[in-house]
Amino acid sequence: MTQPANLIFFQSDNHNRAVTGCYGHAYVKTPNIDRIAASGVRFENSYSTSALCCPARAAIATGRYPHQTGFWDNAIAYDGSVPSWHHRLREQGHTVVAVGKLHYRSEKDDNGFNEEIEPMHLHDGKGAIKNLLRGYDAETPKDDGSFWQLYMNRSGVGETHYQEYDRRITEKSIAWLKRHVKGNRKPWVLYVSYISPHPPFTVPQRLYDLYPEKDMPLPAGFRPGERNEHPATAYLRHMDGMLDMTDEAALRRVAAGYFGLITHMDEQVGAVMKAAEELGLLANTRIAYTSDHGELFGAQGLFGKKNLYEGGIGVPLLISGSGIPSGKVSRQIVSHVDLFPTLIEGAGARLSAKDADLRGVSLWPALGGNDSDRLGFAEYHAQASKAAAYVLRDGDRKLIYHVGMPSQLFDLAHDPEELQDVAAASPAIAQVLEQKLRAICDPEAVDARAKADQRKWVDYWGGREQVAGTSQILFTPPPGVSKEEAWAIPGSAHS
Repeated sequence: MTQPANLIFFQSDNHNRAVTGCYGHAYVKTPNIDRIAASGVRFENSYSTSALCCPARAAIATGRYPHQTGFWDNAIAYDGSVPSWHHRLREQGHTVVAVGKLHYRSEKDDNGFNEEIEPMHLHDGKGAIKNLLRGYDAETPKDDGSFWQLYMNRSGVGETHYQEYDRRITEKSIAWLKRHVKGNRKPWVLYVSYISPHPPFTVPQRLYDLYPEKDMPLPAGFRPGERNEHPATAYLRHMDGMLDMTDEAALRRVAAGYFGLITHMDEQVGAVMKAAEELGLLANTRIAYTSDHGELFGAQGLFGKKNLYEGGIGVPLLISGSGIPSGKVSRQIVSHVDLFPTLIEGAGARLSAKDADLRGVSLWPALGGNDSDRLGFAEYHAQASKAAAYVLRDGDRKLIYHVGMPSQLFDLAHDPEELQDVAAASPAIAQVLEQKLRAICDPEAVDARAKADQRKWVDYWGGREQVAGTSQILFTPPPGVSKEEAWAIPGSAHS
């Protein structure tokens, strides 16, 4: 039986699993995250459910995939209507507090927490409603170059409101711990959610200096002719205004900025862990770390996420503390949907009869060294996609199924960078994996339902013409900062 304990649950934004010291990255410095791995269990094959903030975060909360909840994109976000693990713990007398970025619909909703401190939710309570035009196949490309410039022009030395926000999250988290060292009747959860390493990849000089540009690795398959030229990937490049990546110096600068932000975030994690240790909490407090999704930072000729390659959906997942062995690696395929039952069990709480539709499993057996064979699944129904895409991973074989387009098949054991699509050469394997996918959901029916929901929300926000006239959201401003302030670049501005 799992011994109940407190939990500090760290979550970052946009952290590619491979770009972490404990996952074997040769350059990035993450000593505090590595410390969690060294004192606990590292999940080698951990996945987000969707490569975009809001659907991924809704799945972390609810333990359910987007096709189960209908939280499809960054304008149809978690609203508290589906039970979360926060609700389950709170209703059983546990204190559950969130500090930082949640990216749900609104703090006015009952999201299941006892308290939300400095929360970040959908911008203006709406989010990226212009991208809902996807439901009409009428989404417009970012042809003003703003997304391309976000990476190519803003990666480097500097400071953004995002890092100021991260430091506030750290301060507020430490202050909460100091107030709650004693007097809690049941195990509590402190959910500490940072916004880094989300772009722009702008970092202070001291962090940038840790990553000399000349030493930075180039992303895999960034060049035309080396990258995947699948029609879904080509459409994503077109919609995001991606140009051909030929400037190697600029790509090394993007990498240096990204790595610097990861180290910045790692420092914040370390500060909270140090405070917990000094307060004497670690004897009865577990530590967990994950991220909502990944980031390609140039791989496949792409910036950002919004795709189902490993860089987009592969996330770190580490858990340490009471009852968990040190320095162990689990190779079981795991998903964010597994967190709901795992966190409930870890706090000594119970699932409800209403949780019967949970697809995830408790990770406590794997934490104890008993891995099981599992399938990996993820899906995408949001901006810059013409139609739905799904992942089915079985062992080292990974199928990306595209509605209305050819499937992709990769052998991750021999091609971890996913540069060799072997679907045409292995149709029988692709067919077997597709049938396993169809046992989880009907890809075409789910695609139609997602688009119908997006059309419904377009109508709610005033119709196609009204929504088409709204501005694109380049990235969501943190609390207390206007869109204009957040997007401003010295000497210029994003429109």
